[in-house]
Amino acid sequence: MKVTINDVAKHAGVSIKTVSRVTNNEPSVKQATIDKVNAAINELNYQPNLAARNLAGTKSYVIGFIYDNPNAYYIIDMQNGILSACKDLGYELLIHPCNSRAENICEELTKLVKHNRLSGLVLTPPLSEDPVILAALDNIDANYVRIIAGEKADKGSGLAVLVNDRSGAISITQHLIDLGHRDIAFLSGDHEHESTKERLAGFKQALEDNKISVNQDHIIDGKYSFESGVQGAKQLLNQSVRPTAIVACNDEIAAGALFAARLEGVDIPAEISIVGFEDSPFSRQTWPKLTTVHQPNEEIAHIATELLIAKRREEKSDLAKIFQPEPVIRDSSAKPRA
Repeated sequence: MKVTINDVAKHAGVSIKTVSRVTNNEPSVKQATIDKVNAAINELNYQPNLAARNLAGTKSYVIGFIYDNPNAYYIIDMQNGILSACKDLGYELLIHPCNSRAENICEELTKLVKHNRLSGLVLTPPLSEDPVILAALDNIDANYVRIIAGEKADKGSGLAVLVNDRSGAISITQHLIDLGHRDIAFLSGDHEHESTKERLAGFKQALEDNKISVNQDHIIDGKYSFESGVQGAKQLLNQSVRPTAIVACNDEIAAGALFAARLEGVDIPAEISIVGFEDSPFSRQTWPKLTTVHQPNEEIAHIATELLIAKRREEKSDLAKIFQPEPVIRDSSAKPRA
């Protein structure tokens, strides 16, 4: 017969409510009681029914991951990080892809929160950076944490995990400058993402700090995609003055740029150095392997979920965490030819 919460309570010599508090990881339960209940759970092989728990109580134990991002590796890392935190803390995960540019996006998300009685939302760019969407969620008192690009959290902006993309872009551009590059190009991502703006700003700042003029012809608009990297690199390679190095806004773009260079018979890194951003599997699957900027997306998502659940439980916690991406030097960058 299936073991019930009543069986666990009886075996541990505590009330059903105490077992529920332990399985929900609620605060203010004595460690001795937690150990006693967990021992009973293990001995009886009790499996809490999260669906029934959601229906029975006033609290929900489901976290929603809402995203609109074409980068499959980014989404998988985010999903794994959120899921690991949910498992650790006794929550389930609902995954909801959407179109952030849809006319009814606010209605879609508010219905999602209400219909599924979500305990909270993990929002990634560009959703996490859209003031209209955030206002709609605030209007229904939705609990959410934002993963955003930036150096510091705005006052009153709620829970946030920030990624200092500007610092990462400065450091990877400085790496190329230290190698001796002066004609450095930039392949942009989608402009609705703050990360694009921050990475471009960091690129320009590194050039200016080293008294290198910004060549606007070497800054190419694009998308966060392999195809965009291919097209952007072709445009740069067809210019009368080719850059000696390219900073791509993410690894997918960088991989596309490397592919385009190979099609043109350009040797990487002997003729052009190419660097990316994020340290995704793309960076390790190319030949040569990409120099990039490490961004621990899985850890970022895990921390964001912990902040969200801590707030839900009314535990004391930081309102913001900041990650500093660091360069990873591989084979796609080298000194320019004399």
